[in-house]
Amino acid sequence: MPVRPTGGMKQEWEPVVLHKPKKAQDLRDPKVVNQALRTGAQVQTVKKFDAGLNKKTTAASAVVNVRKLDEAAEPAALEKVPVEVRQAIQKARIEKKMSQAELAKQINERPQVVAEYENGKAVPNQLVLAKMEKILGVKLRGKIHK
Repeated sequence: MPVRPTGGMKQEWEPVVLHKPKKAQDLRDPKVVNQALRTGAQVQTVKKFDAGLNKKTTAASAVVNVRKLDEAAEPAALEKVPVEVRQAIQKARIEKKMSQAELAKQINERPQVVAEYENGKAVPNQLVLAKMEKILGVKLRGKIHK
């Protein structure tokens, strides 16, 4: 059986005061900032870029931006699959009586990849071309002579 302390019980309660946390809007209030300055508290000010100016982009500045874009060196266009390679893929696939989906499945790629190679829209990837060479039994990389 539990033992109870003998004698009078005392409860020592201390008052607990709850304060609401200050919101960021309250801290930006000019009255609060002035009061903090008067009391000597540290106040941080941050100037934001174009803050409070509500400027619209003028036509003159838009023209300048367009000119800068035009003057910038444009990246070279990516090389696409040459016509000879496209025709070689298609011819070899048809000779093996395969669909694009079947070829894609055998080389572990999506059917869209094979279609892009045959349409000349793909950027040549040597690994994909190597897989196609292996399955189709035709040379696709390097110089192709007709």
